[in-house]
Amino acid sequence: MTDNFRGALFMTLSMAAFTLNDTFMKLAMAELPLYQVMIVRGVLTTVLVGGLCFYFKSYRFDFPRKDWIYIVLRALGEVGASYFFLTALKSLPIANLSAILQLLPLTVTLGAVLVFGEIVGWRRALAICVGFLGMLLIVQPKANGFNEATVFALISVAFVTLRDLSTRKMSKAVPSLFVTLTASASVLVFALIWSLGHAWQPMSMAAWVNITLAGFIVSIGYVLSVLVMRIGDMAHVAFFRYTGLIWALILGFFVFGDWPKPMTLLGATLIVGAGAFTMWRDRVLKQKRAKL
Repeated sequence: MTDNFRGALFMTLSMAAFTLNDTFMKLAMAELPLYQVMIVRGVLTTVLVGGLCFYFKSYRFDFPRKDWIYIVLRALGEVGASYFFLTALKSLPIANLSAILQLLPLTVTLGAVLVFGEIVGWRRALAICVGFLGMLLIVQPKANGFNEATVFALISVAFVTLRDLSTRKMSKAVPSLFVTLTASASVLVFALIWSLGHAWQPMSMAAWVNITLAGFIVSIGYVLSVLVMRIGDMAHVAFFRYTGLIWALILGFFVFGDWPKPMTLLGATLIVGAGAFTMWRDRVLKQKRAKL
Protein backbone atom coordinates (compact mmCIF):
# COMPACT_ATOMS: atom_id res chain seq x y z
CA MET A 1 0.00 0.00 0.00
CA THR A 2 1.67 3.20 -1.17
CA ASP A 3 1.62 6.47 0.77
CA ASN A 4 -0.61 8.02 -1.87
CA PHE A 5 -3.10 5.16 -1.61
CA ARG A 6 -3.15 5.37 2.19
CA GLY A 7 -3.52 9.13 2.04
CA ALA A 8 -6.45 8.87 -0.38
CA LEU A 9 -8.10 6.21 1.77
CA PHE A 10 -7.64 8.27 4.94
CA MET A 11 -9.05 11.36 3.22
CA THR A 12 -12.14 9.48 2.00
CA LEU A 13 -12.76 7.94 5.40
CA SER A 14 -12.21 11.24 7.20
CA MET A 15 -14.75 12.96 4.95
CA ALA A 16 -17.28 10.22 5.68
CA ALA A 17 -16.60 10.51 9.42
CA PHE A 18 -16.94 14.29 9.50
CA THR A 19 -20.15 14.24 7.45
CA LEU A 20 -21.69 11.61 9.73
CA ASN A 21 -20.60 13.69 12.73
CA ASP A 22 -22.27 16.74 11.16
CA THR A 23 -25.49 14.77 10.72
CA PHE A 24 -25.63 13.65 14.35
CA MET A 25 -24.64 17.10 15.63
CA LYS A 26 -27.36 18.80 13.54
CA LEU A 27 -29.92 16.40 15.01
CA ALA A 28 -28.69 17.10 18.56
CA MET A 29 -28.60 20.88 18.08
CA ALA A 30 -32.27 20.82 17.10
CA GLU A 31 -33.12 20.39 20.80
CA LEU A 32 -30.01 21.55 22.71
CA PRO A 33 -27.87 24.73 22.80
CA LEU A 34 -24.61 24.55 20.89
CA TYR A 35 -22.30 24.98 23.88
CA GLN A 36 -23.93 22.04 25.66
CA VAL A 37 -23.60 19.80 22.62
CA MET A 38 -19.94 20.85 22.19
CA ILE A 39 -19.16 20.10 25.85
CA VAL A 40 -20.72 16.64 25.91
CA ARG A 41 -19.13 15.69 22.61
CA GLY A 42 -15.85 17.32 23.66
CA VAL A 43 -15.63 15.27 26.85
CA LEU A 44 -16.22 12.04 24.94
CA THR A 45 -13.75 12.97 22.21
CA THR A 46 -11.01 14.13 24.58
CA VAL A 47 -11.30 11.02 26.74
CA LEU A 48 -11.21 8.73 23.71
CA VAL A 49 -8.24 10.44 22.07
CA GLY A 50 -6.48 10.82 25.43
CA GLY A 51 -6.82 7.07 25.98
CA LEU A 52 -5.34 6.38 22.56
CA CYS A 53 -2.47 8.75 23.31
CA PHE A 54 -1.77 6.91 26.55
CA TYR A 55 -1.99 3.48 24.89
CA PHE A 56 0.33 4.39 22.02
CA LYS A 57 2.61 6.49 24.28
CA SER A 58 2.08 9.59 22.17
CA TYR A 59 2.48 12.04 25.03
CA ARG A 60 5.52 14.15 24.26
CA PHE A 61 6.43 17.70 25.18
CA ASP A 62 10.03 17.95 23.98
CA PHE A 63 9.16 19.54 20.64
CA PRO A 64 11.07 22.46 19.14
CA ARG A 65 9.54 25.89 19.69
CA LYS A 66 8.57 26.05 16.02
CA ASP A 67 6.40 22.93 16.35
CA TRP A 68 4.73 24.29 19.48
CA ILE A 69 3.79 27.45 17.58
CA TYR A 70 2.11 25.38 14.88
CA ILE A 71 0.39 23.17 17.49
CA VAL A 72 -1.11 26.26 19.12
CA LEU A 73 -2.11 27.75 15.78
CA ARG A 74 -3.75 24.49 14.79
CA ALA A 75 -5.68 24.38 18.07
CA LEU A 76 -6.92 27.94 17.50
CA GLY A 77 -7.94 26.95 13.99
CA GLU A 78 -9.85 23.96 15.35
CA VAL A 79 -11.69 26.07 17.92
CA GLY A 80 -12.70 28.72 15.40
CA ALA A 81 -13.67 26.16 12.79
CA SER A 82 -15.80 24.17 15.27
CA TYR A 83 -17.70 27.19 16.55
CA PHE A 84 -18.42 28.87 13.22
CA PHE A 85 -19.07 25.64 11.34
CA LEU A 86 -21.52 24.26 13.91
CA THR A 87 -23.27 27.61 14.21
CA ALA A 88 -23.76 27.63 10.44
CA LEU A 89 -24.80 23.97 10.48
CA LYS A 90 -27.77 24.76 12.71
CA SER A 91 -29.37 26.79 9.91
CA LEU A 92 -27.85 25.67 6.60
CA PRO A 93 -28.49 22.36 4.80
CA ILE A 94 -25.52 19.99 5.12
CA ALA A 95 -24.98 19.86 1.35
CA ASN A 96 -24.86 23.67 1.02
CA LEU A 97 -22.35 23.95 3.84
CA SER A 98 -20.28 21.11 2.43
CA ALA A 99 -20.24 22.79 -0.98
CA ILE A 100 -18.77 25.95 0.58
CA LEU A 101 -16.14 23.87 2.39
CA GLN A 102 -14.95 22.49 -0.95
CA LEU A 103 -13.11 25.81 -1.27
CA LEU A 104 -10.47 24.45 1.10
CA PRO A 105 -7.97 23.14 -1.51
CA LEU A 106 -8.12 26.58 -3.12
CA THR A 107 -7.87 28.54 0.14
CA VAL A 108 -4.96 26.35 1.31
CA THR A 109 -3.16 27.14 -1.95
CA LEU A 110 -3.94 30.83 -1.55
CA GLY A 111 -2.86 30.71 2.10
CA ALA A 112 0.44 29.11 1.17
CA VAL A 113 1.04 32.03 -1.19
CA LEU A 114 0.12 34.73 1.30
CA VAL A 115 1.71 33.19 4.41
CA PHE A 116 4.60 31.07 3.19
CA GLY A 117 5.47 32.95 0.02
CA GLU A 118 4.87 30.01 -2.32
CA ILE A 119 4.61 30.90 -6.01
CA VAL A 120 1.39 30.28 -7.93
CA GLY A 121 1.24 30.68 -11.71
CA TRP A 122 -1.53 32.32 -13.69
CA ARG A 123 -3.33 29.04 -14.30
CA ARG A 124 -3.78 28.22 -10.64
CA ALA A 125 -4.54 31.86 -9.87
CA LEU A 126 -7.32 31.74 -12.47
CA ALA A 127 -8.61 28.47 -10.96
CA ILE A 128 -8.80 30.13 -7.53
CA CYS A 129 -10.84 32.98 -9.06
CA VAL A 130 -13.21 30.46 -10.70
CA GLY A 131 -13.58 28.66 -7.37
CA PHE A 132 -14.53 31.87 -5.61
CA LEU A 133 -17.00 32.62 -8.39
CA GLY A 134 -18.59 29.25 -7.62
CA MET A 135 -18.73 30.25 -3.95
CA LEU A 136 -20.62 33.43 -4.89
CA LEU A 137 -23.16 31.34 -6.82
CA ILE A 138 -23.74 29.29 -3.67
CA VAL A 139 -23.99 32.09 -1.11
CA GLN A 140 -25.63 34.60 -3.51
CA PRO A 141 -24.72 37.82 -1.65
CA LYS A 142 -27.60 39.84 -3.16
CA ALA A 143 -30.21 37.14 -2.67
CA ASN A 144 -32.47 36.50 0.31
CA GLY A 145 -30.55 33.31 1.03
CA PHE A 146 -27.44 35.22 2.16
CA ASN A 147 -27.61 35.43 5.94
CA GLU A 148 -25.53 35.23 9.09
CA ALA A 149 -25.19 31.45 8.79
CA THR A 150 -23.60 31.86 5.37
CA VAL A 151 -21.08 34.36 6.77
CA PHE A 152 -20.22 31.93 9.57
CA ALA A 153 -19.68 29.17 7.00
CA LEU A 154 -17.16 31.32 5.14
CA ILE A 155 -15.39 32.23 8.39
CA SER A 156 -15.14 28.53 9.23
CA VAL A 157 -13.35 27.97 5.90
CA ALA A 158 -10.72 30.52 6.96
CA PHE A 159 -10.18 28.75 10.27
CA VAL A 160 -9.95 25.31 8.66
CA THR A 161 -7.38 26.77 6.25
CA LEU A 162 -5.34 27.95 9.23
CA ARG A 163 -5.65 24.49 10.77
CA ASP A 164 -4.52 22.66 7.64
CA LEU A 165 -1.62 24.99 6.89
CA SER A 166 -0.39 24.64 10.48
CA THR A 167 -0.59 20.86 10.27
CA ARG A 168 1.46 20.81 7.06
CA LYS A 169 4.24 22.88 8.64
CA MET A 170 4.71 20.63 11.68
CA SER A 171 7.64 18.25 11.73
CA LYS A 172 6.88 14.53 11.70
CA ALA A 173 8.33 14.32 15.21
CA VAL A 174 4.97 15.54 16.55
CA PRO A 175 2.67 12.50 17.05
CA SER A 176 -0.61 12.77 15.19
CA LEU A 177 -2.58 11.62 18.23
CA PHE A 178 -1.03 14.35 20.36
CA VAL A 179 -2.03 16.97 17.79
CA THR A 180 -5.55 15.56 17.78
CA LEU A 181 -5.73 15.62 21.58
CA THR A 182 -4.67 19.27 21.81
CA ALA A 183 -7.30 20.23 19.23
CA SER A 184 -10.08 18.31 20.97
CA ALA A 185 -9.14 19.62 24.42
CA SER A 186 -8.98 23.18 23.10
CA VAL A 187 -12.52 22.97 21.70
CA LEU A 188 -13.73 21.53 25.02
CA VAL A 189 -12.12 24.30 27.06
CA PHE A 190 -13.64 26.92 24.75
CA ALA A 191 -17.11 25.41 25.13
CA LEU A 192 -16.76 25.20 28.93
CA ILE A 193 -15.81 28.89 29.15
CA TRP A 194 -18.66 29.80 26.80
CA SER A 195 -21.18 27.88 28.93
CA LEU A 196 -20.42 29.87 32.10
CA GLY A 197 -23.58 31.66 33.16
CA HIS A 198 -25.78 29.66 30.79
CA ALA A 199 -28.34 27.08 31.87
CA TRP A 200 -28.19 23.49 30.68
CA GLN A 201 -31.19 21.85 29.05
CA PRO A 202 -32.49 18.36 29.92
CA MET A 203 -31.19 15.77 27.46
CA SER A 204 -33.42 13.16 25.89
CA MET A 205 -32.22 9.66 25.07
CA ALA A 206 -32.12 10.60 21.38
CA ALA A 207 -29.83 13.54 22.17
CA TRP A 208 -27.47 11.32 24.18
CA VAL A 209 -27.33 8.80 21.34
CA ASN A 210 -26.71 11.46 18.69
CA ILE A 211 -23.95 13.20 20.65
CA THR A 212 -22.30 9.93 21.69
CA LEU A 213 -22.18 8.74 18.09
CA ALA A 214 -20.88 12.13 17.01
CA GLY A 215 -18.14 11.94 19.66
CA PHE A 216 -16.92 8.54 18.53
CA ILE A 217 -17.09 9.36 14.85
CA VAL A 218 -15.45 12.78 15.04
CA SER A 219 -12.59 11.24 17.06
CA ILE A 220 -11.89 9.01 14.09
CA GLY A 221 -12.20 11.97 11.76
CA TYR A 222 -9.75 14.03 13.84
CA VAL A 223 -7.07 11.36 13.72
CA LEU A 224 -7.53 10.71 10.01
CA SER A 225 -7.47 14.43 9.16
CA VAL A 226 -4.06 14.79 10.82
CA LEU A 227 -2.69 11.68 9.10
CA VAL A 228 -4.01 12.87 5.74
CA MET A 229 -1.99 16.09 5.86
CA ARG A 230 1.20 14.16 6.59
CA ILE A 231 1.01 11.15 4.27
CA GLY A 232 1.50 11.00 0.54
CA ASP A 233 1.50 13.62 -2.16
CA MET A 234 -1.09 16.30 -1.29
CA ALA A 235 -1.67 16.98 -5.00
CA HIS A 236 -2.96 13.41 -5.21
CA VAL A 237 -4.59 13.00 -1.80
CA ALA A 238 -6.44 16.33 -1.56
CA PHE A 239 -8.69 15.46 -4.50
CA PHE A 240 -10.49 12.90 -2.34
CA ARG A 241 -11.70 15.70 -0.05
CA TYR A 242 -14.51 16.15 -2.57
CA THR A 243 -16.04 12.84 -1.50
CA GLY A 244 -17.37 14.80 1.48
CA LEU A 245 -19.79 16.58 -0.86
CA ILE A 246 -21.15 13.24 -2.06
CA TRP A 247 -21.71 12.11 1.52
CA ALA A 248 -23.38 15.43 2.35
CA LEU A 249 -25.76 15.17 -0.62
CA ILE A 250 -26.76 11.63 0.35
CA LEU A 251 -27.19 12.23 4.08
CA GLY A 252 -28.81 15.63 3.59
CA PHE A 253 -31.43 14.12 1.33
CA PHE A 254 -32.22 10.93 3.24
CA VAL A 255 -31.98 12.32 6.79
CA PHE A 256 -33.25 15.90 6.41
CA GLY A 257 -35.02 15.83 3.03
CA ASP A 258 -32.79 18.62 1.65
CA TRP A 259 -31.55 18.90 -1.92
CA PRO A 260 -29.52 21.88 -3.20
CA LYS A 261 -30.97 24.33 -5.72
CA PRO A 262 -29.59 24.27 -9.30
CA MET A 263 -27.53 27.42 -8.70
CA THR A 264 -25.92 25.82 -5.64
CA LEU A 265 -25.07 22.69 -7.62
CA LEU A 266 -23.58 24.83 -10.40
CA GLY A 267 -21.45 26.71 -7.87
CA ALA A 268 -20.30 23.45 -6.30
CA THR A 269 -19.36 22.13 -9.75
CA LEU A 270 -17.23 25.21 -10.43
CA ILE A 271 -15.50 24.88 -7.06
CA VAL A 272 -14.79 21.18 -7.50
CA GLY A 273 -13.57 21.71 -11.06
CA ALA A 274 -11.28 24.58 -10.04
CA GLY A 275 -9.93 22.63 -7.10
CA ALA A 276 -9.32 19.53 -9.21
CA PHE A 277 -7.46 21.61 -11.79
CA THR A 278 -5.35 23.25 -9.09
CA MET A 279 -4.34 19.88 -7.68
CA TRP A 280 -3.58 18.49 -11.14
CA ARG A 281 -1.43 21.55 -11.87
CA ASP A 282 0.41 21.11 -8.57
CA ARG A 283 1.26 17.55 -9.54
CA VAL A 284 2.51 18.59 -12.99
CA LEU A 285 4.78 21.25 -11.49
CA LYS A 286 6.19 18.83 -8.91
CA GLN A 287 6.99 16.31 -11.63
CA LYS A 288 8.79 18.99 -13.63
CA ARG A 289 10.84 20.03 -10.60
CA ALA A 290 11.74 16.41 -9.92
CA LYS A 291 13.22 16.07 -13.40
CA LEU A 292 15.47 19.11 -13.01
